[in-house]
Amino acid sequence: MAQIDIGLSRLSRPASRERSLFQLVDMTLVLAVVGLAVCGLLMIYSATNRTLFVFGHDPGFYLKRQAAYLAVGLVVMIVAAAVNYRLAKVYAPVFYLLCLLLLVLVRTPLGTAAKGAQRAFQFGGIQVSPSLLTRLGLTVMLAAYVSEVKGELSLRHVVRAVALATLPMVLVFIQPDIGTTMILAAILVALLVVSGAGARYLAVLALTASLAIFGAFQLHIVKDYQVGRLTAFFDPEADVQRAGYNKQQAEIAIGAGGLTGKGYLQGTQTNLDYVPEQHTDFIFTVVGEELGFVGAMAVLVLFGLVLWRAFRIALASKDPFGTYVAIGVVAMFAIQVFVNVGMTIGLMPITGIPLPFISYGGSALLVDFAAVGLLLGIHLRSFG
Repeated sequence: MAQIDIGLSRLSRPASRERSLFQLVDMTLVLAVVGLAVCGLLMIYSATNRTLFVFGHDPGFYLKRQAAYLAVGLVVMIVAAAVNYRLAKVYAPVFYLLCLLLLVLVRTPLGTAAKGAQRAFQFGGIQVSPSLLTRLGLTVMLAAYVSEVKGELSLRHVVRAVALATLPMVLVFIQPDIGTTMILAAILVALLVVSGAGARYLAVLALTASLAIFGAFQLHIVKDYQVGRLTAFFDPEADVQRAGYNKQQAEIAIGAGGLTGKGYLQGTQTNLDYVPEQHTDFIFTVVGEELGFVGAMAVLVLFGLVLWRAFRIALASKDPFGTYVAIGVVAMFAIQVFVNVGMTIGLMPITGIPLPFISYGGSALLVDFAAVGLLLGIHLRSFG
């Protein structure tokens, strides 16, 4: 069975049975995600303070809200690490069905429509997006399912796994939210590959997905502005004032940063708001302009540390469920970083995927820290 070897001797527990709790915590992972979150606070403030001040608002409004989310996120991470991660397997169906229910309810009058999409619930000044929670819900559900399969995945197992992923993917896609749909698809593919799905099954899955995407365009399920973003990726000069504007301005901002950047709070593209959504989807342009190539690479190194430690935890897990959960988290973070950074430097179409731990957004930050908490819990019980 083409599964990850979870018994690698080089990652086995040390001879000494007595280790302190501090030693059992993967501090490299913790410091990396906290470093990214602190960087996010600095970049969010830089991206928003001038505009807020000009319009007579508190320049630190977004900074304070994100800092509050970060504080709650750290608590969520600690709780998720402290609770035995195997309980997630027991309650995976409940969590999965709850995510599906929320995805259905958000399409009713209970949900809030904004910018051509209806994907969040509004509670006072707080928005809760069920599609973000679904990233973790699907990871746990698929991990619970494939961990019970003995031997290689048969066609029946692959079909069931795909069906489990297709339901939330369709509900997220029609919001519309292509970015999160891509994340869910990446989680599915990663878990199928690691759990030993045959290449022929993956080829059929890829063909089916391609046909489904083609059908969505033909039936006009994909919105016009989303089509425009895709068109702008292949021909940026076709509509510079609209679809191609974000891409062009993002590239200008990052290019202006040069090697060492213009300095914190000194980015002209950032201060003059040339890049839309620069505190959320395009936050990496602030990093590139103000911290330059050096700062951008430092951020990517931190993401590399997160992915490395998560993959290491997957290898060291004492049971298949822990391995698959960790691999799902790796896929979730990796696809977000790749697409978000790629779209700011012109290598990927604009899809609206935030940068983990750095982009402004409470729901995403809490889910990201919950995912890290699961990783820490797996590590704790693998080496403890």
